[in-house]
Amino acid sequence: MSSSVDSDLRPTSYVIPAQRPAPRRDPARTRPSGFRGDIEGLRALAVLAVLAFHASVPGLAGGFVGVDVFFVVSGYLITHLLVREAVTTGRIRLGEFFARRARRLLPSAALVLGVVALAGAWLTVPLRRTDLEYDVLAAALSIGNWRFIAQQTDYLAAGRDESPLLHFWSLAVEEQFYLFWGPLLAAVVFFAGRAARRGRSVRSVTTVIATGLTAASFALALVWTQGSASLAYLATPSRAWQFGVGALLALLPWHLLPSTRTLRRLCGWSGLLAIVAAVLVFDASTPYPGYAALLPTLGTAAVILAGTPDRTGAGTDHGVNRLLGTRAPRAIGRLSYNLYLWHWPVLILAEARFGALSWPVKVALTAAAALPAAAAMRWIETPLRHNRTLSELPRRGLSLGLAAVIVPVVLALVVGTGTLRLLGPAKPVDLLGLPPGSPDGTSLLVPTAGAAKGGPVVPDPVQARQDFPPDGECEVAPTAVSSPACLFGATTSPDRIVLLGDSHAGQWFSPMLAIAAERGWALEELVKQGCPLPELTVVNPQLGRTYHECDTWRAAALDRIARGPKPRLIAVSTLNRYTDDRELLLRGWEKTLAPLRALGVPVVYLQDTPVPGTDVPACVSGHTADPAACAFDRAKAEWPDPLAEAVAAGRMPGVHSVSVNSVLCPGSGKTCPAVLERILLYRDDAHITNVAAVVLTPRLERLLTDAGLVPVRGGAAVTPVAGGWTQLLRDDFDGPSGSRPSAANWQYDLGTCYPGCPAPQWGTGEVETMTDSTANVRLDGKGALEIVPTRAADGTWSSGRIESRRADLKPQPGGVMRIEASIALPDVTGPAAAGYWPAFWTLGGELRNGYTGWPAIGELDVMENVNGRDAVFGTMHCGVLDGGPCQEPKGLGSGEVPCGGCRSGFHAYAVEVDLTAGAEQVRWYLDGREFHRVEASRMDRATWDRAVGKGLLLILNVAVGGNLPTAYGGTVGPATEPGHPMRVDYVSVTTKAAGTRS
Repeated sequence: MSSSVDSDLRPTSYVIPAQRPAPRRDPARTRPSGFRGDIEGLRALAVLAVLAFHASVPGLAGGFVGVDVFFVVSGYLITHLLVREAVTTGRIRLGEFFARRARRLLPSAALVLGVVALAGAWLTVPLRRTDLEYDVLAAALSIGNWRFIAQQTDYLAAGRDESPLLHFWSLAVEEQFYLFWGPLLAAVVFFAGRAARRGRSVRSVTTVIATGLTAASFALALVWTQGSASLAYLATPSRAWQFGVGALLALLPWHLLPSTRTLRRLCGWSGLLAIVAAVLVFDASTPYPGYAALLPTLGTAAVILAGTPDRTGAGTDHGVNRLLGTRAPRAIGRLSYNLYLWHWPVLILAEARFGALSWPVKVALTAAAALPAAAAMRWIETPLRHNRTLSELPRRGLSLGLAAVIVPVVLALVVGTGTLRLLGPAKPVDLLGLPPGSPDGTSLLVPTAGAAKGGPVVPDPVQARQDFPPDGECEVAPTAVSSPACLFGATTSPDRIVLLGDSHAGQWFSPMLAIAAERGWALEELVKQGCPLPELTVVNPQLGRTYHECDTWRAAALDRIARGPKPRLIAVSTLNRYTDDRELLLRGWEKTLAPLRALGVPVVYLQDTPVPGTDVPACVSGHTADPAACAFDRAKAEWPDPLAEAVAAGRMPGVHSVSVNSVLCPGSGKTCPAVLERILLYRDDAHITNVAAVVLTPRLERLLTDAGLVPVRGGAAVTPVAGGWTQLLRDDFDGPSGSRPSAANWQYDLGTCYPGCPAPQWGTGEVETMTDSTANVRLDGKGALEIVPTRAADGTWSSGRIESRRADLKPQPGGVMRIEASIALPDVTGPAAAGYWPAFWTLGGELRNGYTGWPAIGELDVMENVNGRDAVFGTMHCGVLDGGPCQEPKGLGSGEVPCGGCRSGFHAYAVEVDLTAGAEQVRWYLDGREFHRVEASRMDRATWDRAVGKGLLLILNVAVGGNLPTAYGGTVGPATEPGHPMRVDYVSVTTKAAGTRS
């Protein structure tokens, strides 16, 4: 550290005298004038604490307070030196003061900077090398603390490896203190030069200034500790008060205070105990510096004060000061500056070369760093400090210091420029030139867009570092408690998507904006850095304390959504590792999602993407020819997702879950790629690049449309069919025998009720449990779907029930929609068919907003059959539960329609929803023959519009038992035979625009 004691800074027992000379004392009682070895030993304690902290020694997590000890010692020594010179000579020679500092400090620092610049070029990858050379520049110019402040307060700079020169922040703080304090005291001396009592005047004025600056700095430290931990910890203004405490030790007349040997011992041991307690008790969670920094700071002051000579000259020959002044502590103290300089680069560069190291290895490396440290002290620091030629004239020492700055700066510029030339320019990626992404989830890019092997990655590593979503200031910083008005796309549209969450939601900005814009909607972004969307209490690393701003922002965001226009979709996402407590996380999600679900708006959870945990662009920059070397551990990157599991199990009604992770991390191997099909996927250690997000847009859009959460582009499919019809959905159930139906088209209903069980036994008294087993739902390998009721040995029944993922199936305004399926009913009749209830039907898509609202949401039973009877039914449900326009719970039905061959072969069942102006109706067809009709005139407009105009979902199922089979005399019993499937040849949904001729 730059507080290292040299011959110029020897803390003697000298006390600033008054102008009148003190009376001559007996030589035996004269205060000794000489070296205070206890302060040198105190520096040994400080550096050992810092070294133990950096080596991750267990139990010494507070070792960072060693820096505080150095600051107090520096303030004491520098002030003591300057004021002594001012009092004795009447002036402060700033040139000589800075020349001494330059000879003492800068050559050793320059050597370390040069070694790091060269070693970094060998041991680090190119992208990390550029960062390192910038660090060398900042450290050489004594502004390293401000560079690291800029990086560590920048949330978007996440994932960077630690700098081998991070420890230079404290050296920069001390150099800045020298540059401020020396000239300030020189100015005080200049204006007090003619005072009658120059010594008392200088001391008094300086004490007043030091007291005021110390108080102001401490107040600033308290404020910044609450607002920005890195700014409070690394900035000079918030650390100046610790130098000020040391300065006051040198300025105030402590020697005049009455004291005893016992009191001094108590003071010294108490101070040492305070420092040790801070080392043992403090850790990374301690808000720092703040009030906590008082403990090591005042402890250091107490140790120094205990050794300050009194009127008799006593002070350093007893208690803790005597212990610190012994040979071993003093030897370590002399080496402390160079040891501090060397140990951290040794640790960090070793980890850059060999990966993470255990603490015993770090301790060994730290001990090994004493070798170059001792060599630098022996052959560089000591000779230059005591060189008579250099010390004769200040300008020579200053020239040496200037050279010690210029050499590492030039070296950093040369190495850094070469590296930048190797990496190429950091111009933004041309998004219009990107290859198209694949929507089907089988690959990242469409097969025809596959790039040639061996080409450059996109974005390149330099571009990837800056490849953020183009959302401006809408991803608000940790200190913000509300989001600005962040509306994008069709901002005048009444429809909008809300994107809500932390930066892992923000990475989906570009895809969600594209999806919204394609539909003429707006996108509202409510995103806050590092803020978990589930209601959790967390500590923010930028603020260094509990993240209260997150709680305030979350509440404000939820309130804004509730008070604003009702959105079409709310997309939520967040980092999935704020806690590993599953129950705590789910409780937090419940608290956040409850007000969103209450809005009756579809909510989609965009599952968190893999978290590499390593600086991906830096790794790729070092493996441009083989980016596969940067693959990362799948198990560590993909955490269990309790919310996704709860959604899949139906425990979160109204919430849907989608994931692109099968694309980002394909297959089932042990690793996930950093680069896929030449696309560099990650911009740091946790976020995907904006390029990757843009390429994933088609996949995300397909997932949302298949789930019925957004309509197909333009509100209808783009596949025309004969007769002026446009196809919205078609499934011919082609696939291998025993396989599942298309997950892109269908989802399973499971159990005995919808999530939350708003209606047990599916509301109709059924006895089966619905499963996703291929024993109940499967393809037959011949182009048909089979839904098979089965019975277990214990007599329990299982069957299958699938829904279309799309829930937005509806006619165009004034147009017609036709829903059709070709079905062969279960080939069973008589007592063996008792309780069989196959059906093809629809429900209003609003159901998925909470699985409630029946019958108002509407239901169209395209085909129902019970008990193996040779007849089918068609029915419409709407309105209210009892009575109403649809005569609930019976509904507006067709009654039994004869169908003698419906069990032996396929027959076409269809319903048409016709919104033709003046002729609005729903029509039922069997093999093209209309057998039932419901006119819109049978109900009020609101009931009609809600039942048929809000979007429908399709259902195929075979129930067992229930109210309808019972009403027709069929009760499930021992005679009921399992294993007879309902077979479906195809399902089709088409629309025809108003006025279109067939």
